Amino acid sequence: MPEAAAYIARESLNDGSQVEIRSLRPEDEADMLAAVGRASAQSLQRRFFAVKRGFSEQERAFFMDIDFRNHVALVALVEEAGRPAIVGGGRYVVFEPGRAEMAFVVVDAWQGHGIGSILMRHLVKIAHSSGLQELTAEVLPENAAMLKVFEKFGFESVWRSDPRTVHLALKLS
Repeated sequence: MPEAAAYIARESLNDGSQVEIRSLRPEDEADMLAAVGRASAQSLQRRFFAVKRGFSEQERAFFMDIDFRNHVALVALVEEAGRPAIVGGGRYVVFEPGRAEMAFVVVDAWQGHGIGSILMRHLVKIAHSSGLQELTAEVLPENAAMLKVFEKFGFESVWRSDPRTVHLALKLS
């Protein structure tokens, strides 16, 4: 979806401050790594299912080399110390035709401001317009805040044999 590569929107957070939601760009790599560095061990565990402070070259390529067809990634930027800073991100990756898995992370200081919901809304919109039929996610059971965001958007729990994660799915019409 070529238009997803140039995606940009401005939104208001719960506290009235502004956030820019836009497509991830190759030049965002240093800012993305800085955002990961600002995330707590708990937040990284919830996103990666392991505490992740560094990335291999292969992982870096996966997270940064986005084709905006089978892998769509958005970032949330706010003004911090007079310059835009990445404070969250969300993505989906197509794992079979018509189906994609989603994942999100928000820097701890910005959790609870509505960034996860805003990223979700924009990714669902892009997924729907690109013809996807279903979005899925794996969430740790203790991640109540993210489970609430998925529930708000209509994701339903789907039975899985692994009790360590909650598998969620949303059918797109």
